[in-house]
Amino acid sequence: MQSRTRAFATALLATCAWACAPAGLHAVASADALADSQSVAFAPCHGSNEFACGHLTVPLDPTGATPGTVTLAIRRHRAPVGEAHSAIIALAGGPGQPALPFAEDFTELLGPIASTRDLIVFDQRGIGLSDPLACHAFEHPSLYSSFGKLIEACGNQLGPARSFYTTADTVADIEAIRQAGGYEKLVLYGTSYGTKVAEEYAQQYPSHVEALVLDSVVPPNGPEPLQRSTFAAIPRILRQLCADRACAQITPNPVADLARVVKRMDRAPLRGRAIGGNGRARWLRLDSQELVGLLLDGDFSSLLRADFVTAVAAAARGDNAPLARLVATLGSGEGEGEDFDTPLYYATTCEEQDFPWSRAASPKSRIAQASAAASALGASAFAPFTAANALDISDIPACAYWPFTTPAPVLDDAPLPNVPTLILSGADDLRTPTANAREVAAQIPDSHLLVVPDTGHSVLTQEQGSCASEALQALFASKPVEPCPATPLPASLRPPPLPPLRLSAVAPAKGYGGRSGRTLHAVALTLGDFVRQFVLQLTVSGSSEGASASLSTGGLRAGWAQVVAGGLSLHGYSYVPGVTVSGSVKGEAELLQIGGSSAARGTLRSGPDKSLVGTLGGRHVVLAQSSIASAAIVGGDAQESLHRGRGGSAGRSAAGLLAELLGSVGP
Repeated sequence: MQSRTRAFATALLATCAWACAPAGLHAVASADALADSQSVAFAPCHGSNEFACGHLTVPLDPTGATPGTVTLAIRRHRAPVGEAHSAIIALAGGPGQPALPFAEDFTELLGPIASTRDLIVFDQRGIGLSDPLACHAFEHPSLYSSFGKLIEACGNQLGPARSFYTTADTVADIEAIRQAGGYEKLVLYGTSYGTKVAEEYAQQYPSHVEALVLDSVVPPNGPEPLQRSTFAAIPRILRQLCADRACAQITPNPVADLARVVKRMDRAPLRGRAIGGNGRARWLRLDSQELVGLLLDGDFSSLLRADFVTAVAAAARGDNAPLARLVATLGSGEGEGEDFDTPLYYATTCEEQDFPWSRAASPKSRIAQASAAASALGASAFAPFTAANALDISDIPACAYWPFTTPAPVLDDAPLPNVPTLILSGADDLRTPTANAREVAAQIPDSHLLVVPDTGHSVLTQEQGSCASEALQALFASKPVEPCPATPLPASLRPPPLPPLRLSAVAPAKGYGGRSGRTLHAVALTLGDFVRQFVLQLTVSGSSEGASASLSTGGLRAGWAQVVAGGLSLHGYSYVPGVTVSGSVKGEAELLQIGGSSAARGTLRSGPDKSLVGTLGGRHVVLAQSSIASAAIVGGDAQESLHRGRGGSAGRSAAGLLAELLGSVGP
């Protein structure tokens, strides 16, 4: 599930396709007539030899009481062995995320499971190519005095049809797809919100369920509007990040650091100076809501989770620059993709979440009722954050303005069928914490719950190893599902050291002394920071093909650096106060100028065995090849992010250059 902040950013940036009218405007057709005539005429998809494309028209109102239809866009991958009597339904997250763009990814993730079953991927109603919802209000958000008013206008524009985009309606669509395809059974594979859809289908149609694969679980009656399980998981996950003495040189207690910083922010927002990718500095306002946002964004980046610990530890000690730069870096990301349907998100979320208010009340009264309910839970429910933080990241401020025409949802206590079930949970997942997975596992006696260490949200796409994917294959091969082995987290993915506040706090490089030795070590730290910032951008930017070729980043203290044609360039880049690095890296050629008010100034060039050689303060120095642990930052994390489609061929080239840089420097 996504936070309101992320959805709000999408809403302000997105433009709507007005040619796609709300589904309620389609031709009228009764549910009975559709049921009597349904089949899907598949034809080869343009540009794909793997999938056939088809459409299925279903009633807007599954009960048939309200006229109208919705046309679902479907892709089918035929089982290569025999005639399939069952199909896998792959469900995306959201609500609001189209599934069709990930059809080939689903095939790759499922592997041999799809060899004896058809794979069905479809955009859920109101999304993507399935009659997407659109609101004029989102094209002109500046016309509205608040985001709540914008949501109200959107709901009114959608009209009465807005109440037919809930999970229950999607479940009815899945059953229509099953019948039209002639399948006896379905394997339901869902991620995040997709797990809620899968669970509800299993409750409604248990006899048609062959198996369940639930990745990053939302419980059947979830999500809980105030996300209490998320706040409860924060201290545990911070301690996990510091396990095995990973934070020994950083902090003895990351939870206490966070509490200290939040308490200071409650008195007044902090101010932090961040350097942009153009070298210009700006002061940022840092409040506790920014911290919540960073924690949630960390669900998709192990590097971000690690850097969060160090940035908060630094802020607890009075150095706000690392936290400001982290906020600035995340603020430059793209958020949800352009194809994310924000009106559908609110149509589903507002209609079916069990908010703590009366739907008959005014928007202001609803917010007051929700605030009172949050406060009544007590401070411990959200500590070290507050009820105000929980309200702010929730959908309460927006959905309070939704024009309700239906009663509040009734809790569904129908049992889940005891079918072969694999439940996957990332140990570091905050959006859908492991507590959710345990709740659902308890309802399916013979289910297999696999908690994957060092992994955030969407386990099968985010795990560092292959534990979850092996468990998936084991389930369908009737083999034991083995727990994930305990493996040490790579040094490169642990929290980095606290940034020095002065050159005198930097130990001299091995074999050297005085200012020259300290400067040499500071250069190594600076280059390591420079690389880490580029890799972090690669993992969180969601950049399009080739966009990584124009990446740039600001130094922690001053200056900037960028990827340029054929290499990398640094412009007064500073990580240690008073020490700057300028120059270029192009292939094997490196020329760096070391300056700054505190530094032993000089020049470093490419040397033998990927070293840097030169003079600092008139003394000959050699900076040896970096450690394997440093090289793993690029070799592992960046390449992994590129493999997930966040960068193109230019990105791979940049990552190679970064790897070369790491291979040539180190303390």
